[in-house]
Amino acid sequence: MKYRTLTGTDLIVSEVGFGVWSVATTWWGVKDRGFGVRLLQEALDLGVTFYDTADTYALGEGETILDEAFRGKRDKLVIATKFGYDIYSQQGERKGFSEMPQLWTPEHIRYACEQSLRRLNTDYIDLYQLHNVRLQTLQDDAVFETLERLKEEGKIRAYGPALGPDIGWHDEGLWTLENRKGIAMMQVIYNLLEQWPTNQFLAEAERQNTGLIVRVPHASGLLDGSYNPEKHYDKTDHRNHRRYEWMGRGLKAVEKLSFLYGPETGRTIGQAAILFSLSAPIVASVLPNITTSDNLKEFASASDCPPLTDAEIAEVRRLWDTELMELLDQPYADSENKPIPAAAAQA
Repeated sequence: MKYRTLTGTDLIVSEVGFGVWSVATTWWGVKDRGFGVRLLQEALDLGVTFYDTADTYALGEGETILDEAFRGKRDKLVIATKFGYDIYSQQGERKGFSEMPQLWTPEHIRYACEQSLRRLNTDYIDLYQLHNVRLQTLQDDAVFETLERLKEEGKIRAYGPALGPDIGWHDEGLWTLENRKGIAMMQVIYNLLEQWPTNQFLAEAERQNTGLIVRVPHASGLLDGSYNPEKHYDKTDHRNHRRYEWMGRGLKAVEKLSFLYGPETGRTIGQAAILFSLSAPIVASVLPNITTSDNLKEFASASDCPPLTDAEIAEVRRLWDTELMELLDQPYADSENKPIPAAAAQA
């Protein structure tokens, strides 16, 4: 395992982190909490020190599971959690994947922070993230004044938005980088098949000294070899939101990227996907969805594989501009609604 400093902070995180929702909820196939605890502990043994969770994951269980797995080892961990959803008005077990109401008042932020501290059994949160936040909230000074006070009080060490996949979030990301100088980081989606809009943030994030955390590096199974089109995800699996047709186009796109993985490269497809996300220096850590001991070992060892070469990255960008963007039917336009080549967007 290798480690990076999250730009803009003094936090040192493992290049491969652990997205806790894969073991805290049942949405990714892990049903046994005891197994989830053991998987988290195995991750730490493999050098994974960065754990990303949220208060909304199983209505708090995504935080208590970390305390159960790591009690007495807080000093070995960097913990990120999220807030913004009003889980305290939710009655009973959450049903389905529909979005809960959000609440961004200073009073709720403080209350949510205190509850997360209690569930995590800790005095401080390393990264406190605004969960799937909209532009209107990002423009609300009262929200960020509250976060500054929590930071001054030592309850959080740094904060920033975790940008959501279903709200557009292109405008949210750019506005935040240009206008919220106090944030330390942003969490984004960025992978070989979903490069937009993060490829438009990379240069600005470096200019603003804002570190990035990447989730979904494997595009819900397309980039780790686990997706089977004959067994498309059922309604109990969060990945069911991926359209069958889009996943089919994704499989065709993966074929065009075969030069990145295989015995001659020293990488599996899952490792190559992680290394692509890490190829941007401003990215501090990548959060694959971990559900088995085997994929934990594979993903955690990505840091030790040969990094993608400049020539390989250039070919990925060329393919994105000339074939993949159109094949995947991904929105990708500037303010005048004209396509932007990936290479230009990263300049």
